[in-house]
Amino acid sequence: MRIAMWSGPRNLSTAMMYAFGARADCAVVDEPFYAAFLAQNGLDHPMRDAVLAAQPNIARDVVAQITGPIPGGAAHWYQKHMAHHMLDGMDLGWMDQMVNVFLLRHPARVIASYVAKRENPTLEDIGFPQQLALMQHLRDTGHRPVLVDSFDIRENPAAALEKLCDQIGLGFDPTMLHWTAGGHPDDGVWAEHWYGAVRASTGFAGPEGPAPEIPDAMRPLLDAALPIYEEMRGRVGQI
Repeated sequence: MRIAMWSGPRNLSTAMMYAFGARADCAVVDEPFYAAFLAQNGLDHPMRDAVLAAQPNIARDVVAQITGPIPGGAAHWYQKHMAHHMLDGMDLGWMDQMVNVFLLRHPARVIASYVAKRENPTLEDIGFPQQLALMQHLRDTGHRPVLVDSFDIRENPAAALEKLCDQIGLGFDPTMLHWTAGGHPDDGVWAEHWYGAVRASTGFAGPEGPAPEIPDAMRPLLDAALPIYEEMRGRVGQI
């Protein structure tokens, strides 16, 4: 089984990669389209040159990699993807070969976490419209992607992951609830900038409290992202 987990940044996506990576039967890959995304759009991201040097810079080469043999002969391959890395003109046909899952998070939490690492994000930077577009693409092509919200995972990791595994036809493994501190061998080269807290962890953090206060300068971004999140969140358990 190849699992494509679609999220935006700061969505609990790395912890989810660690959870699947803790399984003995599962290989993982970390944002394989990141370098192709940077090469095509020219954005100045933290560690840009290192990312470009670490991965294929052409999307079709990435597709060949992620649809090729599963690393280490594992039975399953968890692929952590950022929705905003899929730019106009990139082929999406390979998604037919995946079990597609969408990982959601309330935009106030995403924005508060993102601005601590990179200033002045745009709506496109945090990936909400791209998630919705990919979700609609799958619906239009006859697929039924699975949706999960990071709030529910943090609230009860065992129950949420058991439900997710059942939805995708994968047996739940309790080893998914814990991992070794220090990161995963397959972390992207950018991990030293973005992954500090999760690399220090050994499991999912506890339930999330109230949504954080967002600075006035970020309110328009929150106002733009919130309706998209609410539309997607309303489909959890329905798609």
